[in-house]
Amino acid sequence: MLKLYQTSFLLLLVAIAVTSASHTLCAAEKVPNVVLIYVDDLGYGDVGCYGATKVQTPNIDRLAKEGRRFTDAHSASAVCTPSRYALLTGEYPVRAHAGRGVWGPLPTTSGLIIDTNTLTIGKVFKNKGYATACLGKWHLGFKQGTNDWQVPLRPGPQDVGFDHYFGVPLVNSGSPYVYVEDDTILGYDPTDPLIYGGKPPSPTPTFPPEASQKSPNRFGGALEAHQIYDDEKTGTLLTERAINWITKNKDNPFFLYFSTTNVHHPFTPSSRFKGTSECGLYGDFIHELDWMVGEILQSLEDNNLSENTLVIFTSDNGGMLNRGGRDAIQTGHKINGDLLGFKFGIWEGGHRIPFIAKWPGKIEAGSVSDQLICQVDMLATFMALTHQVAKPLTDKDRINILPALLENPAEPLRTELLLAPFRQSNLAIRKGKWKLHLPRTPTDQPFWSKKPSKKKGFVTLKEPQLFDLHSDIAEKNNVAQRHPEIVARLLKQAEIVRAELGDVRTMGSDQREITLADPQGR
Repeated sequence: MLKLYQTSFLLLLVAIAVTSASHTLCAAEKVPNVVLIYVDDLGYGDVGCYGATKVQTPNIDRLAKEGRRFTDAHSASAVCTPSRYALLTGEYPVRAHAGRGVWGPLPTTSGLIIDTNTLTIGKVFKNKGYATACLGKWHLGFKQGTNDWQVPLRPGPQDVGFDHYFGVPLVNSGSPYVYVEDDTILGYDPTDPLIYGGKPPSPTPTFPPEASQKSPNRFGGALEAHQIYDDEKTGTLLTERAINWITKNKDNPFFLYFSTTNVHHPFTPSSRFKGTSECGLYGDFIHELDWMVGEILQSLEDNNLSENTLVIFTSDNGGMLNRGGRDAIQTGHKINGDLLGFKFGIWEGGHRIPFIAKWPGKIEAGSVSDQLICQVDMLATFMALTHQVAKPLTDKDRINILPALLENPAEPLRTELLLAPFRQSNLAIRKGKWKLHLPRTPTDQPFWSKKPSKKKGFVTLKEPQLFDLHSDIAEKNNVAQRHPEIVARLLKQAEIVRAELGDVRTMGSDQREITLADPQGR
């Protein structure tokens, strides 16, 4: 009998050991949740951990305190749609539209500009069994060809890697002023559809000049959908949707692409945030954004998800010099810190952006990295994160920057970067500490075209400009004449990039609706 008990006890110990090893193996193989907070028009100097003093951003600063802050991170463009294309596809935006490129905000009637066969960050996570959602601003088009805004709005986000979509379909400063949920319009009434150019236009809230007004509505019809849309409640609504989705999917791996309308104009924070900053509605809108970030972080904690969730916070481009931005600057707030330039420009203020990553136990808390990174790198990085082997790349756009998040590489991971902020005639090449603004004139052959340009109005730059960003981050000193060998080398590198990309042309007449997002602050 004793021997029987001893045998049973030994078997029990073996079972416990096997079970323990199994649990350890599962824990080791457990993939993290990922929350990517992608904000709109937030400049390099718009949050406390990057030097802001006229606004308070305790939740964003907490991310930096508990994670890693990057000082040399860039959006692929200095304007929304191209940056978002690069983020989702891992391709420079000059590759969109079968090589014609996407250079500015998409017009109202644009179809989906991401080929549904293209690998995206959403598909990367879906391939690993993740639940995926895109909540917030989309601005990458719906349907094929011309979007007539009749439901179903397919192809759309659900066809490029997202199980669920809810948000503002275009931009909060441009119509239609409705919310889209998956492939339909919230409040959709088949007897009262959206009508592009319909008269009279459906009513939508308007705001005073200091809010940097939104454009007039171009749509008639869909009265119920328009009544649901409320600019000052959008931030709260998107946050509630995010919290509910996280809670619903807490038991399985998930990827949340949370793409806010904050802080793109019009600056329409909820009433409880108005007057809370020292720099007007612009700062108040940042305060609402910080609250949104805090609510998402709290949701992760409430659901016991914080320890195994990678949170990334970044912006689609630098701050914009519209009415709200100018008012903020007059109070002493530095939208883009000490950087030169603003949204749409080749200068650092247009595309050097905040980038913060937090993953407890994996990313060193309170650390700062000066690695050169770009949002186009996220696709390869997420593939590495989820232990997926990327097929050999036919391009050199994206690189895996996971070591820059988790480790402290002594050598740079990214050695060069193409910067294409808004126009094909306004480009730069980054190589280490050097940044070369490529020459451009109103009539000379644009860098990316084999045909002479007949467009007018480009800023004349007949000679390249060279800047040492390590010693001159504000780009005050053009040192091209002092370093002709560097200029020659980078011009040669630019030609190599051009040969790799092929003949990149501007978009056709469908881009005529695009404006500079109301430089007068409308």
